[in-house]
Amino acid sequence: MKADPRGVLTGTHFIDGDHAACEGALAAGCRFVAGYPITPSTEVVERFASRIPLIGGVFIQMEDEIASSIAIQGAAWAGKKVMTVTSGPGLSLMMEHIGYAAITETPCVFVDVQRGGPSTGLPTLPAQSDMMQVKWGSHGDYEPIALSPNSPQECFDLMIQAFNLAEVYRVPVFFMMDEVVGHMTERVVIPDASAIEVVERRWTTKPPGEYRAYEARDDLVPDMVKAGDGYRIHITGLTHDEKGYPAMNPVAQKKLVERLVGKIRDHREQLTDVRAEHLEDAEIVVVSFGITSRVAGPAIEEARKQGVRVGHLRLVITWPFPAALIQTIARRVKAFVVPELNMGQMVLEVERAVAGKAPVISVPHAGGTVHEPQVILEKILEVTR
Repeated sequence: MKADPRGVLTGTHFIDGDHAACEGALAAGCRFVAGYPITPSTEVVERFASRIPLIGGVFIQMEDEIASSIAIQGAAWAGKKVMTVTSGPGLSLMMEHIGYAAITETPCVFVDVQRGGPSTGLPTLPAQSDMMQVKWGSHGDYEPIALSPNSPQECFDLMIQAFNLAEVYRVPVFFMMDEVVGHMTERVVIPDASAIEVVERRWTTKPPGEYRAYEARDDLVPDMVKAGDGYRIHITGLTHDEKGYPAMNPVAQKKLVERLVGKIRDHREQLTDVRAEHLEDAEIVVVSFGITSRVAGPAIEEARKQGVRVGHLRLVITWPFPAALIQTIARRVKAFVVPELNMGQMVLEVERAVAGKAPVISVPHAGGTVHEPQVILEKILEVTR
């Protein structure tokens, strides 16, 4: 393998999703990863550890997931693009530092290769049961971004998007893989670095005496500096003012928290990313994400062969949830069918958006395997009876 000076390993490869995610991170400019081994995500950092000495960067194996999730934030404030990688039990341990990343507006990427739970659960088998945790797991009000790839190619492509979104909005971004996508081997085409759009960090142009660490622009996102550039900054998990100093009063809380959620909510339209099939004539719409979208495909095609007008809406960005789009679709369809590898999580968001305008049929699965397409097909056909 030979990489160009930016670390991009161009060409056509047959690699699994974990390795493709690593290559996407490198292509996006990630140069610091801290992690702790956990199935089924370890291959991401194993590849990073072998690749990063060749292009300049650092991988460090920490003593646990808690340490990993704070180490990346220190490196981010030192000017690096950063990532950590884990699975369900490790993600649970990271929750405090996810909240810290949110309130300090630290751009970083958390990769979660989901497996069956709860607790130690099924270390080597798939699930999609961490979806609500990444939205609501840490206490307080904040708005994360989450992406859900369904193939190794998307693990590469969407990883670049994840890093770009982290830089644009200064938020923790979650990369919600699952064991099947992580261990699935398919063709991955990696283009030349010149064809890859990479968003660089927005550094301040103000001199040290004028810079305020949390003074936002019109998009509600502040510019950044990095340690060592002569700026005196204060970064704290406490409610803070524009200078970053603790300001523990209701006025400061209102100003800060409204901006933290507003910088995502005000850009919901730009953050809607879906893949739609057969929606133009659909009476029933299957809403899916990740590996389940691939299982749903054959069920949808079989239903259409039987004369049922079924459309498919695949969520690529799962948080923020595309509620406005679902609301629009709900005005003209008879029902929604929502298969997912959990006992019912994202279906709750579909129900909230539909607001009673159409039935919403959950197709839960406890994990360990994926759905049989026939199970999804039967739920589609039930709606027509």
